[in-house]
Amino acid sequence: MNYTDPLYTAGMTEHQRAWFYAEYEQARRDEVVGVLLAVFLGNFGLHHFYLRRTGLGVLYLLFSWTGIPAILGFIEAFFMPRRVRIYNAMQASYIAGQIRASSAFGYQPAVVSSAACPACGAALTTGAGFCPRCGAATTGQPAA
Repeated sequence: MNYTDPLYTAGMTEHQRAWFYAEYEQARRDEVVGVLLAVFLGNFGLHHFYLRRTGLGVLYLLFSWTGIPAILGFIEAFFMPRRVRIYNAMQASYIAGQIRASSAFGYQPAVVSSAACPACGAALTTGAGFCPRCGAATTGQPAA
């Protein structure tokens, strides 16, 4: 599933959607990086640390001298794209839930009227990484 899937942002306001995109971009992991870590540094379990599976990462570190984790890391490289997609889906679901929960208690991000999207000219929230209207990346800095 893609993070732009309406499943995660359904029922969100434009500000909440922009907040979601900004948070998700910081939390997501890349499939290619996961595969490369498993192939080249799988002996040390870095691909597990990359997906915040510290228990398995430590286990791989403890047995790295045997060479067995290197073989397992190469085999796990074939499973990494699916694991990264699952990790990203869990992160997107968690972030969307946190945004909805904070909005239920009345939190509304402040709108800076002097900041505008460089692509469409829509008003931006303070520190927003993405435009709520068009989704274009922004600098996150208010216009002077």
